[in-house]
Amino acid sequence: MFSIIIPTFNNLEYLKKCIESIKKNSYYSRHEIIPHINDGSDGTLDFLAKNSFIYTHTKHNSGICTGMNMAAKKATTNYLLYAHDDFYFCPKWDFVLKKELDKIGHNKFYLSGTMVNNGQIDLDCGNDLNTFDEKKLLREIDNANYYDFQGSTWAPHLIHKEMWNKIGGFSEEFFPGTGSDPDLNMKLWKQGVRIFKGINNFKVYHFGSIVTRKYKNHPTIKTESGSRGAKIFLLKWGISISFFKKFILNSDTKYLGELKKPKKNINYILQFIICKLNFIYIKYIYNVNNKHNLI
Repeated sequence: MFSIIIPTFNNLEYLKKCIESIKKNSYYSRHEIIPHINDGSDGTLDFLAKNSFIYTHTKHNSGICTGMNMAAKKATTNYLLYAHDDFYFCPKWDFVLKKELDKIGHNKFYLSGTMVNNGQIDLDCGNDLNTFDEKKLLREIDNANYYDFQGSTWAPHLIHKEMWNKIGGFSEEFFPGTGSDPDLNMKLWKQGVRIFKGINNFKVYHFGSIVTRKYKNHPTIKTESGSRGAKIFLLKWGISISFFKKFILNSDTKYLGELKKPKKNINYILQFIICKLNFIYIKYIYNVNNKHNLI
């Protein structure tokens, strides 16, 4: 039913827990799990090969975008679900998504989940595997709710493979990943997608960017790109990520149906002008003075 794509970078124990949660808590059984292994020297490569998983592999950290694009080519279903390796999928996540897809009835959508811990729902069941209280999570998750919301959490997200191929997947200039999610949303918007919905009942427990924390301030390994991704987005689309989320996606507001063209009120115009001034600064002053080639 779903092709679950999981980029992973030497994070084997969390990947195992993620896969275990998918197998344990799925309503349907017809899913395929396709990790992309960055490096894999921690045993990830051996584990996936030994257990007959379909996967892709780069010997270095190729980042989220390249990993997703490579693994997505192996998918045999029509639906691509992007997940982090430190997610725990809560019960009947797939039943909720299937119900939503049946209601939509076409492939122009972007659906994302609700994150528990380090996300929309504040339910502390541990910040790592050593402190993870799975029994508490399963006992209390049905009573821990947010609401269906506009916009997205970026991950986990579900899109149709036809739309993924039409927009060319993730844009790899955003290596190692920061900024690639809103860029993907913008490309979908340009293709006429107007359903950007975060679903309350599609819940994942998020341990909180385990790999990013592990390699923070590492001298050679990059797992996040800071403000670079925001600058690339601005130069590519002429507006900032925050402008896109606020005025076009209406992010984090209650879901009221398909999005419309943004209302161009005074606040919109002022923020749009600020975006253009920042664009001029980044393109003609920042890039020249710092000799950066962002894109």
